Amino acid sequence: MLHRHLTPQSQPLTLAAIDDIIARGQRADWAELRGALRQDRTLAAKIQRICAAHIADPYAQRYHFWHHYAQHYLA
Repeated sequence: MLHRHLTPQSQPLTLAAIDDIIARGQRADWAELRGALRQDRTLAAKIQRICAAHIADPYAQRYHFWHHYAQHYLA
């Protein structure tokens, strides 16, 4: 899936690109984000920042998942 706001792979993911992947991505897209997080742990802070805006919504399950996943990498 092509996502909005994506930069070439040589550049870090922007907040908008990460938000788009979380909101509209499929399993393969999430796997790529997971791989990027494993290579660059600074993405965990970006992911948490994005998810913080949606965490109050109990139905925003994608954001809850990524919030907890990124929290694991910050611990």
